[in-house]
Amino acid sequence: MSRVCAVTGRRTRVGNKVKRRGLAKKDGGVGRRVTGRSKRKFKPNLQPVRILTPDGTVMTLKLSTKVIKRGVITLQKGDKTVSFPLVKAIRGRNRAFTKNQKP
Repeated sequence: MSRVCAVTGRRTRVGNKVKRRGLAKKDGGVGRRVTGRSKRKFKPNLQPVRILTPDGTVMTLKLSTKVIKRGVITLQKGDKTVSFPLVKAIRGRNRAFTKNQKP
């Protein structure tokens, strides 16, 4: 599996590390000069999370920490989009969640 969030699609991005020298003008210098640029990678903070879906199945997804903090998952199920709260699966099922689901 690649390093991609299952919900937001966040993935590794590339950028530059910029080397500078000199003293800033506001500090009395002649300004900062760029002396070099080298490539670097920005990697998303992905965590494998076992979640419990509303239909009772357990899925393991790679989620970014932004999605985990938000607590809502939006997935494509066939041709429609399904949103449901993030409930972590504990040993296959979350007991507190299953108690609330029973009529």
